[in-house]
Amino acid sequence: MKKWLYFIFPLVLTLIFVFFYLTHVKEAKEKDRLRKIEVARVQKIEADKKAEIEEMARQDAARRAAKRAAEDAEKEAKKIADWEAVGKEIQDATDKNTAEADEFARQIANLEIELDSLRRAKEKLNAEVLTQAKAVERALIDKRTAEIEVQRRTEMVRQKAASSAMTAMPVAVAPAR
Repeated sequence: MKKWLYFIFPLVLTLIFVFFYLTHVKEAKEKDRLRKIEVARVQKIEADKKAEIEEMARQDAARRAAKRAAEDAEKEAKKIADWEAVGKEIQDATDKNTAEADEFARQIANLEIELDSLRRAKEKLNAEVLTQAKAVERALIDKRTAEIEVQRRTEMVRQKAASSAMTAMPVAVAPAR
């Protein structure tokens, strides 16, 4: 009987082990099922929180995007308004300068006409001065010619008079004594 003891004792211990094992397996399955339910509940809560946070983030992002778009639109409108204001200033300055240029061009044309008429008057006056200077020179030449002619005739008359007996002085007779 000693041989059976080698089998009976481990068999009894195996049965005790199996009994405890099976009861523990049931408890472990129940605990595992409860743990899985708890994990699922926690995951659901976390997923809900995550979804809520994501929704808040989406709303915040949409609000920020709308605010940014409004600021961008405002900046763009201001930029366009500034651009148009500068363009208007440039156009006004261009119009003013064009008007001034037209006025100066008109003044230049009038001054050129006046300068041309003054040049013609100067040329006419120069021609008159030259004509009068020529007439004065001619008169001086005629005067000199006349003076020379007078001197020549005077000399001729003097020579004739000197050679004439009428103009000779009588010879004075010496008084008798």
